[in-house]
Amino acid sequence: MGQGVAQGLRLDLPRAGRVPAPAVAAGRGRHWGPAAHIDNAGGDMTMAATRTLWANREFSVFWAIQTLSAFGDGFSKVAVPLLVLQATGSVAQMGLLTACGAVAGLLVGPLAGILVDRVDRHRLLVGSNVALMVLLASIPTSWLFGPQIWLLYVVMTASSAIAMVMRVASVAAVAGLVDRGQLASANGRLSTSYHLVLVLGPVVAGALAASAGAVSAMWVDALTFGLAAMGMQLITLRSSPGRHATHWRRDMLDGLRFIWRIPVMRSMTLALTVVIFLELGLVDVFIFLVRDVMQRGDQGVGVVLGASSVGMMLGACLTSRLRSTLGFGACMLGGWAVLGAGVLVVSLTEDFGVLCAAVALVGFAIAVTGICSLTLRQEITPEPMLGRVTSAYWTVHSALGPIGAAVLTGAVKEHGVRGPLLVVGLSFLVLAGVCVFTPICDGADALTR
Repeated sequence: MGQGVAQGLRLDLPRAGRVPAPAVAAGRGRHWGPAAHIDNAGGDMTMAATRTLWANREFSVFWAIQTLSAFGDGFSKVAVPLLVLQATGSVAQMGLLTACGAVAGLLVGPLAGILVDRVDRHRLLVGSNVALMVLLASIPTSWLFGPQIWLLYVVMTASSAIAMVMRVASVAAVAGLVDRGQLASANGRLSTSYHLVLVLGPVVAGALAASAGAVSAMWVDALTFGLAAMGMQLITLRSSPGRHATHWRRDMLDGLRFIWRIPVMRSMTLALTVVIFLELGLVDVFIFLVRDVMQRGDQGVGVVLGASSVGMMLGACLTSRLRSTLGFGACMLGGWAVLGAGVLVVSLTEDFGVLCAAVALVGFAIAVTGICSLTLRQEITPEPMLGRVTSAYWTVHSALGPIGAAVLTGAVKEHGVRGPLLVVGLSFLVLAGVCVFTPICDGADALTR
């Protein structure tokens, strides 16, 4: 993409904070035809689908690839901590390794969107899968000659950086594989399978590690990335960004400008910053509540996390129908209200069964709001900018998450579990009420005003 085209993209951004619907469609580089329309009554942008999502062979292949990769991730999540413990016996080493990966992802995040928008996304996804296969395979290969802790740091840091690029590229790829009216269903299907294998992957990996050693689990993860690279050869993205030579700082600001100039995107980013601040530490607190306060042990923790996954899978399955029936605003605001109600129940109940149901409700709300947010961003962002907008979006609203987790866990340490969770639950309800007066309530319908 030449510099002039990149400048043209910036000129196409709404100067008054509004984007007319035809400009959005044109910006995505697709021909929508007469079926494209804005449903002003429901506040959602929809498109009469010419084929069902199940008939979309290329998306089905992509879905299988993503599911396979997520399944493989479960193996490394089990194997890497075991390898560290076997080699060093140090929990501190495990924490340091996790921190290195997290920092790498955080640093690469803002640049990932620039890369995704500058290069061919198909080649980027293929190359990333191949790179991850080679990196992960190097661990069991080197272990043949004895434990190599230094290699774990190198591989896991590099893998986290590449995985962040793949995550941004995958969001952009979905928009190039399905029609706009099918985005919610596509994201729901991806989310459902992800949460399913999130439960199954570690279970199978643990059994394999127990019978054949943790090193064998790393071979499986490497194999899944190799298969994913081959599967990507069967896919052709409908559009791919051109190349341009603008400065990386200007590219990074493009994503931020786009978010800020569109009222619904700006409001969503600010609201999600609060949501992530409140939400990120919840899992740790739930685990502490079940294991140490309610004295349910590790088995109880597994049951609660399983309930959360079930809620997320159910939410992912129903999001498309809920969004088409209730509209974007009702799903987002209602989801945050349900999330707050679930946390309130957790803070007040002494019954383990009720707690599991409440945690499932929390998972349901997180899935619905997450998929709706992702789908809206894919719908209204010009396709050549999806990488930059996605990375800017994630970077901004995730910035306060670690601080929020530290504040919540610190408050639990000082004041116990019930009080801090009560505050978090009420905060979600207040947020939902405040957002009634923002463009979030109108969703994509706000773009036409």
